[in-house]
Amino acid sequence: MPTFDFHADKKTFDLVNARAMARASQLAYGKVRADDVRGTLGSWGFPNARFFSDRAGTQGFVAGNSELVLVSFRGTEPGELKDWMTDLKIRRVPGKGGGHVHRGFKAALEAVASDMAAAVRRLRDRGQPVFVTGHSLGAALATLAVAASETEGIEIAGLYTFGSPRVGNKVFAKRFTAKHGRRAFRVVNNNDTVTRVPPRSAGYKHVGTVEYLDAAGRLHTGTGPWKLFLRRMQGQVQGRIDDFLKPGTDGLKDHGIRRYVEIMDALSE
Repeated sequence: MPTFDFHADKKTFDLVNARAMARASQLAYGKVRADDVRGTLGSWGFPNARFFSDRAGTQGFVAGNSELVLVSFRGTEPGELKDWMTDLKIRRVPGKGGGHVHRGFKAALEAVASDMAAAVRRLRDRGQPVFVTGHSLGAALATLAVAASETEGIEIAGLYTFGSPRVGNKVFAKRFTAKHGRRAFRVVNNNDTVTRVPPRSAGYKHVGTVEYLDAAGRLHTGTGPWKLFLRRMQGQVQGRIDDFLKPGTDGLKDHGIRRYVEIMDALSE
């Protein structure tokens, strides 16, 4: 069973921490029984865990030990994510921390926010640093949770997201990045399609620092928008070559949490 090595005192981007966060994001997925998740967390060195969920499907867990508290939000499959991109849900509403955010994402977080915050306070009995993670929809919810952390009286030590869609408008992104940008790491794998929605044309903008994984699985840390564009163009060409006789698309395959975990494992060896 994979281990969970983590540098709780590291505030900058760290490959060991990124691998651990990717595994935690994967663990929050699917129809895994709570007892099984609890067992895995126990093997990772987290004796305490709390779960949060609502009827609409927002789920995740909070795990704690003497060194850190971990919050992981469940993601969603690309096909299901389409439902979150409807005109009704894509509308922006005022977000905590300033600016406007995706209506559907905000509603999904609010359904579990109080339970999640209560679990964090309960497990953070020694003032441990709190790290938050998620993939896909889970990444969006993790971002909003960090944005709301100040109003909840919870200080966040780090945010690692994988395949995150855009969450809010330019004002939200500017304020979020000013406050949390140095400890908010947005990992993007090659041509991951989900990271391009909702579109910029709808007024959305990404937050945090980009950690880009190219078509060969190499990490480019702190990638600016122009370099990211050029590397993605290279990845699209290679993706079309690699996928010529394979089903599916390069962008959707690049989005899978399993692929993120595989690359993080390879980079951390």
